[in-house]
Amino acid sequence: MAAAAWIRLAAEQEHARAQFYLGDMYERGQGVYQDYAEAARWYGRSALLGDAEAQYKLGTFHELGLGVALDHAQAASFYRSAAEQDHALAQTNLGVLYTTGQGVAQHHGDAAIWFRRAAEQGQARAQFNLGVLYANGLGVEPDAGQAVAWYRLAAEQDYAAAQFSLGLAYYNGDGVPRDPVLAYAWANVAAANGHQDAAGVRYQIAEQISASDLVTAQQIAQQCREQGYEYCVR
Repeated sequence: MAAAAWIRLAAEQEHARAQFYLGDMYERGQGVYQDYAEAARWYGRSALLGDAEAQYKLGTFHELGLGVALDHAQAASFYRSAAEQDHALAQTNLGVLYTTGQGVAQHHGDAAIWFRRAAEQGQARAQFNLGVLYANGLGVEPDAGQAVAWYRLAAEQDYAAAQFSLGLAYYNGDGVPRDPVLAYAWANVAAANGHQDAAGVRYQIAEQISASDLVTAQQIAQQCREQGYEYCVR
């Protein structure tokens, strides 16, 4: 019997993990024809049995309108169920909904709570978003040092937006001593990771620093990429 048949047999006997796996197979078209509606149906059955990953997945389906009606309130509800089980991605997505006011009343304080819970589990997007809240004083007291600390944690996980923001912090002296060399280095790293604005900022910084500082900045950026982010210092 094929793996899909065994998984379906377990799923039909209300095995929550099997229901999740079957939903995942339908979502990806692995061993079955891709069918988002069928994926959502199995995720839903698993979610009702308390499976956090299925709750998260069903939240994303409702947020994107995949196989179900687009419904941010339902997305928030499923994210919350998973988030309360410490599912970091669900916590992050719920925080985003509180930031934008989609499906829930906008509340940056609640966004900060959920971002922090995910950030403390190492979720890079949550770390970056929490840094943004600190930088702008949204839902938390403004604290440039805290913003930089969270940016750095996300940047060290190759999160390009955090690398770019960290570069800007060094350029402007927000939360760290002003250092155009490190600003260039982090902008360079962010550009290499695909951040759309980083290359332009990198070019602007290059025009403002000396040739020797530019060489140093390029060397730091290369060390960052090749040897690890502990080398993004001088």
